[in-house]
Amino acid sequence: MVKLHDNFKKLLQIYTFSSNIIGTPLLLSRCVPSYQNRHEIRFKTSGAGERALQERQRQHMARGLPKQKPIAGVKEVIVVASGKGGVGKSTTAVNLALGLMANDQSKSVGLLDADVYGPSVPKLMNLKGNPELTDNNLMRPLVNFGMPCMSMGFLVDEVAPIVWRGLMVMSAIEKLIRQVDWGNLDYLVIDMPPGTGDVQLSITQNIPIAGAVIVSTPQDIALLDARRGAEMFRKVNVPVLGLVQNMSVFQCPKCNHQTHIFGSDGAKELAHTLGVEMLGDIPLHLNIRETSDKGQPVVVSSPNSPEAEAYRRVAAAVVRRLAKQVK
Repeated sequence: MVKLHDNFKKLLQIYTFSSNIIGTPLLLSRCVPSYQNRHEIRFKTSGAGERALQERQRQHMARGLPKQKPIAGVKEVIVVASGKGGVGKSTTAVNLALGLMANDQSKSVGLLDADVYGPSVPKLMNLKGNPELTDNNLMRPLVNFGMPCMSMGFLVDEVAPIVWRGLMVMSAIEKLIRQVDWGNLDYLVIDMPPGTGDVQLSITQNIPIAGAVIVSTPQDIALLDARRGAEMFRKVNVPVLGLVQNMSVFQCPKCNHQTHIFGSDGAKELAHTLGVEMLGDIPLHLNIRETSDKGQPVVVSSPNSPEAEAYRRVAAAVVRRLAKQVK
């Protein structure tokens, strides 16, 4: 077991204990409200009674929502999300963050890996080790390519599975957000876990978010989940900055013939349906995969390549959207 921050040691102790009782009721008293809610939804009435019930539920939920509090030193938070895994979200988040720095070197950018169960930032950013602590007992992010990064992957063994219940994950996310010395950042890019679950809700309810970037491949099955992700952010009043169509086209390195392996323009059509901007297309290219596996993201390792330029265009589009929101 690696040496951890004291608070994370406590979390791991809880994890060790809870793993021995998986399958038994945990915190039963806290489960009662959701049990009651399920019955209310099951037997809800129509018309005026239904509206009254929905209003009571809204008021009940509002009482339990935390107040949003900005992250110290961070001006704007950008979340990168997807409705499902395997669409290149983490690779996009890393290169987007580096693209923001490449487009304007006066800007400071940080990267937070919020995917507790499957952290990818340590591999993509070629970072290993444990964060040091400041005099204020805050964790110092690990830095590479001039960008501070924080991830659950820095706090556990590389191959150790995170088998945690929801409450423990929420506590870990809170510490990754609040107990890190980010310094002064113009942008903090958060690589969200796939889906629309507890982590997404916890982050969106606890910190003000400038906007969300939705990543999807052009295929229909990925677009269905991407739409769910976009709708989730709208429900929690987070602006959707736009969609990134990843793996949009494959170009044969020998004959330069282009093939749309996952379909063509699916994300563009979805962006039009949702009324949001299409931020850009990222090709399916061997260079992106190889540089990512080596921990040398394409934006910094091959800055003059068409692939790096594609990410920088996405970063520029994100900045333009943020500027429009301010106006």
